[in-house]
Amino acid sequence: MTDRPYTDDDLRAEAARQHAGLTEDPDFVGVGEQMEDRHIQSTVIDEDPDFAPEGATWAGALDPEGDGTAAYEEAQRKIHDLIRGAADVSEWAVNLGADGLEPDGHTLQLGTKGPAEEDPDQPFVRLHFAFRPDAPAEDRDRFVMELSKVVLRNL
Repeated sequence: MTDRPYTDDDLRAEAARQHAGLTEDPDFVGVGEQMEDRHIQSTVIDEDPDFAPEGATWAGALDPEGDGTAAYEEAQRKIHDLIRGAADVSEWAVNLGADGLEPDGHTLQLGTKGPAEEDPDQPFVRLHFAFRPDAPAEDRDRFVMELSKVVLRNL
């Protein structure tokens, strides 16, 4: 547990959101401006689109006095670095959209990159899934589970 009011997943979520508009040359100041009033994903209480989400904003949680605190700037740097280091998946994204598919949060991750001492969580391969928008959640879950079984059984 850290003393930060956000998770690494929050940093990734914010970097992913901004990546769409910053793929060419991410502007460090722009990263800070875009995250300022956005909610930290893990603090959002109600994501109902008919209501304003409740939860902590990046500026409210990390820079409550509005004076550019080190914690806010640290998160800003981390998000900027994640955007700069993001894989270029533009072609995949365009093809998914052209095929009428939508990305889904399901993943299948296998193996490690190298010796466990280096980074035991570093995947060797990760599959990301995209489904038709009308595919029910239970069908998506079942497909990923069955595919996982087949892959693991045949390794």
